[in-house]
Amino acid sequence: MRRRHLLRGLATIAPVAAAPVVAPRRAAAQDAAAYPSRAVTMVVAFPPGGQADVVARPVAAALERIWRVPVPVVNRGGAGGAIGNAFVARAAPDGHTLLMALSSLAVLPEADRLYGRPPAYTVDQFAPIALITADPTLLVVRADAPWRTLEEFVEDAKRRPGQITYSSAGNYSTLHVAMAMFASAAGLDLLHVPYQGGGPAMTALLSGTVQALSSGPGPALPHVREGKLRALACWGARRAPGFEEVPTFIEKGYPEVEFYIWAGLFAPAGTPAAVQERLRAALRQAVADPELRRALEAAGSPIDYRDGEAFERFFREDSARLIRAVQRIGKVD
Repeated sequence: MRRRHLLRGLATIAPVAAAPVVAPRRAAAQDAAAYPSRAVTMVVAFPPGGQADVVARPVAAALERIWRVPVPVVNRGGAGGAIGNAFVARAAPDGHTLLMALSSLAVLPEADRLYGRPPAYTVDQFAPIALITADPTLLVVRADAPWRTLEEFVEDAKRRPGQITYSSAGNYSTLHVAMAMFASAAGLDLLHVPYQGGGPAMTALLSGTVQALSSGPGPALPHVREGKLRALACWGARRAPGFEEVPTFIEKGYPEVEFYIWAGLFAPAGTPAAVQERLRAALRQAVADPELRRALEAAGSPIDYRDGEAFERFFREDSARLIRAVQRIGKVD
């Protein structure tokens, strides 16, 4: 309060002294007009090959064409995504370090709280920029697996509790939460084998190290097309594009089993609003790029673009639902 009176007095005595107060705003506007002034790093908090990586690379290439500056994709995997997420949370809020995040962004801090650990980061350390894709996950198994339908998988799992293994991108990752939802609804005891990202989790399935995986359509599609994997069910409210023959869990009598693996772009909190808007303007241009659209559609992840309040509302609602799911899962041994 005393400082407010002092500033008011200075403004009355010497109006010219107020000029430095507005100077930072002018500097921020100038910075936004020049943005990006150098390479923009797009961090993926997982190893190559997972859903975030599948989306990030064509988006980064489209932004490079628009901005005429490098947009390298940097994979900072580990701790189910927490390491890369925390790196961006602490980055300079100038728009030159971005995060292509998955829905696990809100899950991991809640998991830390379950164990009484201080979270590696919190969601309020990020500014939501735009949603790029939102795909239902798929239950996939090897093509030589004995299960041709979801019913056969469930029946076998009930006969052999704790013996059917599935991989994930780490404890409380999107791939883990989706499978935990299904296992709980079906009354199954499946053996969870966490990896350091969706790419290694897929490799484990392809090699036969594990027997099942909840995967985004993008990473699964080429292996299904090549006859290496079989999709048994879909976590969406409707059948997934490109997988029209695959039934949803809802169709199969599991009305609560619905899950989407989305990819969205975030900047560190405190990034100037003008820079955020320039980012969104570039992304709107990018998602209209036929090359980007073809790349994501070929990967099985068609664009579902939302920004501003629409994305913020989506992020809040989805995060609340996933946090409830993590609380139901509880601690993982």
